[in-house]
Amino acid sequence: MDAKVTLSFDASVIQSAKKFAESQNISLSRLTEFLYRQLESKQYKSLEELPISDWVNMVAEGQAEYKTRKSSKSLKETFYESRKG
Repeated sequence: MDAKVTLSFDASVIQSAKKFAESQNISLSRLTEFLYRQLESKQYKSLEELPISDWVNMVAEGQAEYKTRKSSKSLKETFYESRKG
């Protein structure tokens, strides 16, 4: 069963990804699903280890920038640590 997700990307990255997906005769949704399945294998310790890292660098203009967020657990721990003392 498919689930719908809303994501935001830089417009130029989406254009490049659409062209790549079209050249592979798949939809952008299926390309994205394929990339997520790579993550599902759980054998990677960092974003740079993913086999898609080179592809991201190829389609991105300039150096790829990974934006990460702290988990809510990590944020809570940081907050509680700052309250001690």
